[in-house]
Order: sequence, then C-alpha cells, then structure tokens
Amino acid sequence: MTSTTLPGHPHIAYRGDALYIEQRPLAELAAQHGTPLFVYSKASMLSALGAYQRGFAGRKAQICYAMKANSTLGVLQVFAQAGCGFDIVSGGELERVLAAGAEPGKVIFSGVGKTRAEMRRALEVGIGCFNVESEGELEVLSEVAQATGRRAPVSIRVNPNVDPKTHPYISTGLKGSKFGVAHEDALRIYQRAAALPGLAVVGIDCHIGSQITEETPYLDAMDRMLDLVTTIEAAGIALHHIDFGGGLGIDYRGDTPPEADVLWHKLLAKIDARGYGDRLLMIEPGRSLVGNAGVCVTEVLYLKPGEQKSFCVIDAAMNELPRPAMYQAFHRIEPVSPRHGQTTVYDVVGPICESGDWIGRDRELGVAPGDLLAVFSAGAYCMSMASNYNTRGRPAELLVDGDQAHLIRERESTADQTRLERLVG
Repeated sequence: MTSTTLPGHPHIAYRGDALYIEQRPLAELAAQHGTPLFVYSKASMLSALGAYQRGFAGRKAQICYAMKANSTLGVLQVFAQAGCGFDIVSGGELERVLAAGAEPGKVIFSGVGKTRAEMRRALEVGIGCFNVESEGELEVLSEVAQATGRRAPVSIRVNPNVDPKTHPYISTGLKGSKFGVAHEDALRIYQRAAALPGLAVVGIDCHIGSQITEETPYLDAMDRMLDLVTTIEAAGIALHHIDFGGGLGIDYRGDTPPEADVLWHKLLAKIDARGYGDRLLMIEPGRSLVGNAGVCVTEVLYLKPGEQKSFCVIDAAMNELPRPAMYQAFHRIEPVSPRHGQTTVYDVVGPICESGDWIGRDRELGVAPGDLLAVFSAGAYCMSMASNYNTRGRPAELLVDGDQAHLIRERESTADQTRLERLVG
C-alpha cells in the first residue's frame, strides 16, 4: 500500500485513500469516539522533544514544557515520563502538572499576575523557580515567602527589546509588552531582589514571543541577555541558571523554522564564546513540542453554495479551534478519505453563531456531507483554549502510541457543563 507522509507531519500519512496517525486510521477512531475529535501522536511529541535533547547533549540543561500550549493530563504525562520540567502560568496549571507526576523541583512559575495564594502553594510544594515579571511581584513574593518561613527562588524575566517577527498578539519581548521588566531597569531590580529577605536570586529569564520562524531574533536576544549577565554578576549577584524561554515555531503553511538541535548548536557556540557554557541552561518550548502532533477530526455537515462564497459547514468550531478567529491563523485541512473528482473552493466554517467562526478560507476540497476532514497542527493552543460557547461540550481527546489509542479526555456533556450551576429559589 502506498504511503504518503504530509510535510511537517512525519507520523501522519495517507495509506492508500485512508489518513492514518501512527498505526491507526483516523476514520476508525472517529467512528468509535465521534466528532469533533482531537487525536495526538505520542511519537511526534517525543520526536520533537528529541531534537532539543540532541541539541543539549552533554550540557547542563533543563527542558521545561510550556504547558499552556496543551495542558491535558495525558499529554503532560508523556513529557513528565520523558524527564521534562514544566513552565506554568497559574495555580491551576501547577495542580495539573503535579497530578501528571511532575517533579516540583523542575517546575518554573511564569506569568504577570501571580496571586498570594498561588505563591503560597508553589512554595509549599517546592517548585524550582519563580520567573518574576515586575518589581511589585518581587515585594509580594518576598512577603509571602517570609510568612511561610521560606526563601523563594527567583529569576527575573527581562525584555531584551528584540522583535521576534511574529503576530503582535504573541510577541512578548518588546518594550511595549506587559511581560517582564525593561532591559535598562534590570540591574537595579536585581539589586532590589538580592536585598529582599524572602528571596534567593538564582537565575535570569527572557521570552521574546511565539511561533518564531527565524534564528536571528534568538541570536540577538542571547547577545543582549549575556551582556546583562555580565553586568549583573559584576555587581556581585551570582546567576546559577540562564533561561532563554521558548517560542520556536512549527510548519503551519510551508513555514521553515530552524530545527531545534541546529538552532541550539548555534546558540551554544555563542554561549561558549562568552564563557557561560558551564551554566545550567533552561528553555521553555511549548508549541514546537505538541503543535504538529495533533489533528482535529471533524464531520462535514452541509455544503452551502453562494454567489460570492461557498461554505463547507463542519461540526468543529471556533470554540475547539480558536486560532483562526483569534490570530487569522492558517491550519491545513485535508480529507480523511479523499474523493477523486471535481473540487470546489470553500470557506470552511463552524456552527457557532459568530461570523468569526471560520476554520479555513478559500480551501479547494472535494467533499460531501458526512465526509470527515482533518484539521492539522491542532496539538497546540486548541484544546487548552477551548470554551463552551453556545453550550457546546469540549471534544474527546485520544493519544495514539503505535497501534494503541488511549482515551485521555472523555467528551464533555451538557450535564458536565451545568454541574456547578444553581437555579435561584
């Protein structure tokens, strides 16, 4: 049987006229579990992680999966078992990684709005580091740590003011960003952190954005960060680790981001040349580990021709696949079982009562009602951002490992959604 692998998706392929993920046909999985349905390839996740591990071979390094990309427990378990740490941004995410078997000492806590309760819980379980993002947060964290009889390990997130050349909503390292502290203020803020009794300064952190497809922003940010490390340590503040964040992009539409191992060989050469090759290095990849590991399988409900546009209405929507509505993002859409013959150009849209509920514009498809489509690159920022808008239940999720398909999230019912609600009187 002829096998055709799709670019950027080595573990998803057509075998004859059937689309497979690893050793399982997607049509069979959809028949068993219904649609919309998220299906993830374990081999794809571990392959993406392997590129980072090769890049750091022989180095002191800690890879912390940025779990906001996909926080499903079964996905977190894959990375915990592979030895990863985790980058979290909320108390809820902390509880998820603990439930998935993470080592608390490998957890780093980012985010601009940590609450006192979240700080206390993170200190209680013994996380590895707080990535602090403002002077006010330093003061509060020191107070909380003192009240609990602990010293909080901190690094400060610094904005290197480097343009990542990505969508403005996911650009995080420029001067106008809400994240981190200004590069020119960093030394003063580090001196304040070192003086606070409840804190222990352990590192420095930066993160310039997401879906970055060029190496130049990383190289530029590293230069500015290493300059700052030199300045801070000259002032007598030792930095145990250097955290370079994440943000490496994936191939959505012929994008050509650098391979993780190739990029890090270049970055490590720069680190070595500056004399910091012996430091613990930390990174926070998210999308690049899970994005192309997942597909969303959806059924064609109706074909709706029109004078200006023809629409292919599917049962998935912006509440499962929010990226097109939020970022005008592109997801490849392919038939699960291709028809051979005439095609039509459609806008692929969902059933939500919003004009913004579209999944793909101007897609040439040969489909009929009842056919299945696969929306690609759905492993990141889809289920983790899913909602119940229009009282739609969130889909089931499967993790495929070779010829085994594991149900890692059951389909959500209306009763699940209303369980915590109460009528008055």
